[in-house]
Amino acid sequence: MSCLKLGIPKGSLQDATLELFARAGWKITLSSRSYVPTIDDPEIECLMVRAQEMARYVETGALDAGITGHDWVVETGAAVDELSELVYAKQRLARVRWVLAVPEDSAMRDVRDLAGKTIATEVVQITETYLARHGVKARVEFSWGATEVKVPQLADAIVEVTETGSSLRANRLRIVDTVLESATVFIMNRSAATEPWKREKAENLILMLQGAIAAASKVGLLLNVHRDDLAAVLGVLLALKKPTISALSDPDWVAVNTIIEEAVVRQIIPKLKAAKAQGIVEYPLNKIVL
Repeated sequence: MSCLKLGIPKGSLQDATLELFARAGWKITLSSRSYVPTIDDPEIECLMVRAQEMARYVETGALDAGITGHDWVVETGAAVDELSELVYAKQRLARVRWVLAVPEDSAMRDVRDLAGKTIATEVVQITETYLARHGVKARVEFSWGATEVKVPQLADAIVEVTETGSSLRANRLRIVDTVLESATVFIMNRSAATEPWKREKAENLILMLQGAIAAASKVGLLLNVHRDDLAAVLGVLLALKKPTISALSDPDWVAVNTIIEEAVVRQIIPKLKAAKAQGIVEYPLNKIVL
């Protein structure tokens, strides 16, 4: 049987990735003592790999495909194909930023102020490329973690990844500039990508993962409304495209089915009720495939 060797990111993206796969239709079970999880798909073989190392193993063919950050593809310089962005992170559905940050009370306001200074970071190549682009020469040191606490005693500035900036603020750091914006990406070995079966398997997997991501922030709404009040109800709804309107057994009434952002439900339902909608049902979504 053909099999796709797939790398699952171990570390900060691990839980979010396993949850995403579950919503997409694949159950991955991981033993606390094993780097080889089981998946309920005989055509996929999984291996847990740190996101920082994923691109190298995909490049060499040890893995056919994997999920990692665009930042780690850039940092390692790996020759892989990025088939798709999968915009999710460990805390929320969003891209992340690698930022240049200094202490709040630092006099440094611009990257040019870092000339001759020391910068601590986990992404040395990305940082050196950024500095070269701005014509700045500084010492870039690899940081093994806890980078935020290294200024000002051990470094003058840091380049660190952030989703919300809360950790930087908690450590009294100020963002000077964005070095690189990144998202989670599905990557594939370039030789494997030319094999029709593996390519199709990877693209079908991506389709379902993207559908799960698209559905994560949305819910479905189903309601009944008298035809005389339909225009008022439709005026309230914010549909993904256009609501589905179905006839009921009573010809004077219709059912309306639509998809909206979950964040606006609490504002929308009272308005629908005021527009004379009845039997309003909110239901969760697993996937939206456009």
